[in-house]
Formats: sequence, structure tokens, C-alpha cells
Amino acid sequence: MKKKGFSSRSVHGGKDIHLSNRPEAMPIYQTSVFTFDDLSHMESYFEPSSDSYLYSRDKNPNPSALEQVYADLEGGEAAVVTSSGMAGICAGILSCVQAGDHVLCSSEIYGVTGALLEKELNRLGVEYSFASFHDLSSVESAIQPNTKAFVTEVVANPLLTVMDIGALADLAHAHQCQLIVDSTFTSPYVIRPLEFGADIVVHSATKYLNGHNDVTAGVVISDQGKINRTREIIVRMGCNLGPFEAWLALRGIKTFALRMKQHCENGMKIAQFLAQHPKIEKVYYPGLPTHPTFAVAEKLLDGRYGGMVSFKVVDDKEKINRFIRTLESINLAPSLAGVASTLSHPMMTSHRAWSPEKQQTWGITMGLLRLSVGIEDAEDIIADLEQALEQL
Repeated sequence: MKKKGFSSRSVHGGKDIHLSNRPEAMPIYQTSVFTFDDLSHMESYFEPSSDSYLYSRDKNPNPSALEQVYADLEGGEAAVVTSSGMAGICAGILSCVQAGDHVLCSSEIYGVTGALLEKELNRLGVEYSFASFHDLSSVESAIQPNTKAFVTEVVANPLLTVMDIGALADLAHAHQCQLIVDSTFTSPYVIRPLEFGADIVVHSATKYLNGHNDVTAGVVISDQGKINRTREIIVRMGCNLGPFEAWLALRGIKTFALRMKQHCENGMKIAQFLAQHPKIEKVYYPGLPTHPTFAVAEKLLDGRYGGMVSFKVVDDKEKINRFIRTLESINLAPSLAGVASTLSHPMMTSHRAWSPEKQQTWGITMGLLRLSVGIEDAEDIIADLEQALEQL
């Protein structure tokens, strides 16, 4: 056989590697397309039982492996991963509603989820309204004839109000509605909402599921039929997760249980420390008996209350800035759930789009801070907080 030219060898070389055994770590399938032997082989891809791949926007081995893990951890039949948590919540909602339908959303919700309904889905004909989801009578009175979906978090951002997922699922189903639950703040280590009757669970996998602040990803978990529909939306909208990000997230999930155990243990210790500090006006942590929804947390969370702690200090921007600058190892950051402890300011980040009146109504003031407790030694986190609190 005639030796191919230099350019041809550059393009086609390196394809003859065959393994006689399997690698322990999953390789990265960093390819946009997959090849076929002929048209018959390609046609087999479209058979329902096919396990082959065509184009990485549709599916790729790395996201497929990640979906299997996430579905298993949540106790769902299937999962689909997305390019971000917001892509997941958007696709999850769109899988349940169309123009003319109504979405009932928790008033205590991540600000961008609220903005998605107000600014984007509403202009496409999807109606929405808000209700206090920790008050079932408020939820029931807000249901409309065209309500098709409830949207809530398990533990609300940022005041950590715990919603009674089982009761909400019963109410939703009694009115032929779907319950969509964002479980980012809790993770399947703490609660699996599908077990309480939720129809769809969404995570920003950027957070606890990955845990290392190096991936932006989301996931939707449900039964196979709902995931099939959600995947169609994701593929058509082009908000799929790439193979490298999926590979990183798959690596991150391997330490998930170990990380979450430490997050939860540290979260309780830090909450207890803050609760007795004279410069802290109020602590929001579902594991403290002083939290308004402690009884619900006890019922749902099985003694694991997570690593998110919010607390209220003096409403003085200058003093808060001094407190933040004095922190030595806790950085100000707009996200959460990494291995390192970080601080967030809800009024200036996650809920800045809310009107001043709405912020005030829900207690989102200048002095409200949200601490994502990491997996460091708890004594070191406390020491850093203690020395910085002296600046208030």
C-alpha cells in the first residue's frame, strides 16, 4: 500500500490504538462527532435500544456516565445533564408547561429563577405568580385553573427556610400539577425529593455535586418519560454539557459522600458558634431549634442539615466591608458549596434584581450574609470568623 502524504498522515494518524483491558479512570471523549461504518450502521443509532453515539450535543459517553450516577444517587429512573443549573431549571419548567399555562413559584427562590419566570418565560406566554411555599394555605389559594407546575427549593436561598416537599407534592398532584424541586442547597446526601413525591429534581451541579469550583453544570432527574422530553428541549436549545466538564464532574462526585459529611458537621458547628456570638443578630440554619422551620427540617433531612449558614449583622455597609476584608481564608464569592468556605452577600448578588420593597419584605438586608461552610477544620473557620467579627 502506498504511503500516504504528510498532511494525510497528520489527519488520520493515531487511530490504531486498541486496548486489551479497560482504564480505571474514564477517558475524556473530547469529540464532537462519532463515525459509522456505513448507512446501515448509522441507521442503527436511531433505534430505541441503541447504545451508540452520533453527535455530542445529543449525547456523549462522559455526560452519559455522569447522568447514570446522578440518577442513581437521587433515586430517579433517568437524568440529563446541562450546561448550568439555570439551563436545568429552565428545561425542567419547559418540559411541564406551554404558552397559556401558569407556574406557581415559591416566593423564597433563587433570584435568577424568579427572573427567568418574570423576564423570559412570561414574554413567551407562560404565566407565573409567587406564594409562600412554607404556608400550604397560601400555596393552595394561589393555584389557578391553568396552573401546571409548582417550583420550589427544598431549602430556600438565602434564609434557609425548609419546605415540606411531601405536603407540597400531595397538594400539587391533587390539582393535577407537577412539582419541580431545586435541591441544590441540600444535595441527595441530605434529601432525595423524588422519595417525597416530587416529579422533577434539579441541581446546579456546579455546587455540591461537583464541589471544587471548577465546573459549571446542571442536572434534571425524573422518570424516563419526563427526561426524554427534557432532553429534547436541551438538545434543541443547545444547552447540553460538554465532555470535559462532564468528566470533571464525574471525578468530583467520587468524593461526594466524604465532602458532604464534613460540610454538614462543620455547618452545625459554625451555626452554633454564630448563634452565641454577641455581634450576630440572627442565625438562619435549619439544624438549629431556633429556626422557624426546624420541625420540617427534622422530618425531612434526617439529621443532616447541610453546609449553608446565613446570618444577620448590623446593616452598615462600611462595617460589613471591613469584616469581609479582614477575613483571612474565607473569600467573598458569588457561588457556594466548594471545598473552601466562602461568603456571599445576597442583596448585592443573588437577589439584587429584587425591588428594595421585596428585599425588605423577605429580610434580605445589607446585613444579611450567607456562608458556604467548607471542609476545612471547623476550628480554623471559627477562628477566622471570630477575629473578623471584631471589626463590626
